[in-house]
Amino acid sequence: MKQNSKHILLLAAIIMVSLCNAQSHKIDSLYTALKTQQDDTNKVNTLNNLSEQLWRTGQDSLALLYANNAASLAKKLDFKKAMAAAYRNSAITYWYLGNYPQSLEYDSLALAINNAIGNKSGIASNYGNMGIVYLDQGKYTSALKYFTKALAISKEIGNKSGMGSNMGNIGLVYWNQGNYPVALDYYFKALEVNTEIGNKAAAANNMGNIAVIYNEQGNKDKALEYDLKTLAIEQETGDKNGMARNLGNIGLVYSELNNSDKAFEYDEKALALSRELGNKNDIARILGYLGTLYLDKKDLSKALDTYSEALAINREIGNKDGIAVGLCNLASVNSKLKKFALARTELDSSLILAKSLGEKDIIKDVYLGFADVDSSMGNFKTAYEDYKKVIIYRDSLINEANTKKTVQAQMNFDFEQKQAAEKAEQDKKDAVAEQNRKRQIIIRNSFIAGFVLMIALAFFIFRGYRQKQKDNILITKQKEEVEKQKHIAEEQKKLVEEKNKDILDSINYAKRLQQAILPPLNSIQLALPQSFVLYKPKDIVAGDFYWMEHIPLLAGEGKGEVVLIAAADCTGHGVPGALVSVVCSNALHRTVNELKITEPGKILDKTRELVLETFAKSESNVQDGMDISLAAISPLIEQGEGKGVRLQWSGAYNSLWYIQNEELKEVPADKQPIGKTDKPLPFSTHTLKLQKGDTLYLFTDGYADQFGGPKGKKFKYKQLEQLILDNVQLTMDEQKSLLNETIENWKGSLEQVDDILIIGIRV
Repeated sequence: MKQNSKHILLLAAIIMVSLCNAQSHKIDSLYTALKTQQDDTNKVNTLNNLSEQLWRTGQDSLALLYANNAASLAKKLDFKKAMAAAYRNSAITYWYLGNYPQSLEYDSLALAINNAIGNKSGIASNYGNMGIVYLDQGKYTSALKYFTKALAISKEIGNKSGMGSNMGNIGLVYWNQGNYPVALDYYFKALEVNTEIGNKAAAANNMGNIAVIYNEQGNKDKALEYDLKTLAIEQETGDKNGMARNLGNIGLVYSELNNSDKAFEYDEKALALSRELGNKNDIARILGYLGTLYLDKKDLSKALDTYSEALAINREIGNKDGIAVGLCNLASVNSKLKKFALARTELDSSLILAKSLGEKDIIKDVYLGFADVDSSMGNFKTAYEDYKKVIIYRDSLINEANTKKTVQAQMNFDFEQKQAAEKAEQDKKDAVAEQNRKRQIIIRNSFIAGFVLMIALAFFIFRGYRQKQKDNILITKQKEEVEKQKHIAEEQKKLVEEKNKDILDSINYAKRLQQAILPPLNSIQLALPQSFVLYKPKDIVAGDFYWMEHIPLLAGEGKGEVVLIAAADCTGHGVPGALVSVVCSNALHRTVNELKITEPGKILDKTRELVLETFAKSESNVQDGMDISLAAISPLIEQGEGKGVRLQWSGAYNSLWYIQNEELKEVPADKQPIGKTDKPLPFSTHTLKLQKGDTLYLFTDGYADQFGGPKGKKFKYKQLEQLILDNVQLTMDEQKSLLNETIENWKGSLEQVDDILIIGIRV
């Protein structure tokens, strides 16, 4: 059963580390100092130091009291820096109490003051605190935004403690999003910095987070090793909040090792300490662990009570991740109690919330719950379908396959909708033809009736008068019939228009799903600051796509990471091209993340194998594939660090251009696709040494193949090459704007013929 593992990270210690730059006096000495101090700036500083020591040791009520006293006196003295520090202490204390709105409110007050006085150290602390609050609520985009700001300021002012803290925080965000390699890289970077400056509390926090990843990866021995090291440091420093979390972590590992006695021992210690501290977030988390242990022992009554208490607390503090997990846990107990209707209701609610949060591991557990309920009710076919979804979401934790499957399902739906629209259009044409036929019959009958009327009028005036009355009645009925047919035609037209709108809405939704497989542009900017991506799909969805992964350097290769980035062109464009792009992107992800291949040529070899394997499952002969330009960028270490980068590159039909010493050079691609070919050969890997200022370009054929200009001809590669060479001195953003403006002017009123993708990177 789900253990709510997203909350086993040692967040409290991170906040402490990010805010502390010097050691405080002991609490008793601070109390003594207060007795003799006047109401001056020294007393404000003592009150703030005392508040900080109190929240560090779990005395939250007293911490708030002294923070409020400090703020009041600082305001009276117009001591703005100390006022901001007091608000910071209140914000952290409210975070420990699980009161996120109050925590953000006090951080905002502190941030406003620090901005006004130019206190960069304080600004970085406030950004870091706000990032923690957003992270704890599952708002990862906002969390990464504030952590990145905090890290940038810490680097600017040389605050290594802040650097280590925010590196660890960014690792937390990536961990929560399932990007374990990047998360682990940031954790070890943070551990290196904190060990260097002797910050034991921060180093303990980093080790605790590393233990979490080892646990997730199944390396229980390593996880326990790091957890126990962390606990020893927390006991030494008196960090009760950290101890509570880490005791729960150790209990979780023992639970997964099926050592229930040890798991109960550590979880009960963690719960007791969390209740003592009043930390609702930790109380809910540990209750979830204990509920699972009771469930494993088949003590359903205690499991139900424990899970229910955890859910109530998570609802109180607004922890959406915890709510989704709690509903799933309750459903598991109710299923065993044969309360299937209640269990399904809880699973439905959990699934809706988990999908809104993008929590794939919770979604997987929900479908596992559905499978259990359906199997218990004898619905074995439905249970089988539920379990297939479990497998899909399990695999998607590594390679994002769930998003790709959703896109494929959406594309199939679009195709069915298109067929329905075509049928509706044909029905409309048939209805119009039938209406015209009936109108002709009416006109003919009216003419005959009129002619008969005229003959009858000449011979039988009275009979003709009566016949005229009958004909008028007939005409009225015929008119009503015509109006009826007209109304039917209008309703059919309206139906067709609604179906067309549904198709367009579905394709637009598919576009959003397809964008999910593309790396965020801000993450590309973070990895490659001087770069641009010009991406112009021909249709709403595209066959071209760009792709990026971070791979930490292996031991002995130096510091940093390998950045893999590619521009790919799949067969076709629009919906067919998008479907192929999903298959090819999935193959790239599996090759790098599952098979751990990092050399570009070998990546393309394995990707081709996986693509062909996927298409081989089809009963038809699928000839689709992709052309690609794939680069691996890493620090150059042969002549010492900081001298440039090493570029490894491989391409399928799409070449690489790079500009060095004001000269554009081309590395030719292998003349074979990622797909079926008569005589497949291994892809070549080219290695280059690039220096600062060198610029490289990855692209597909859409830009060069665009028709336009005065004579409606192709733009061609030669003209693109000259355009880039003439403007290489511009910034990367200016180059992107120039390329976009040039192709738009060239295209004019003509239709875009293909997807367009160009990636520019300056070393």
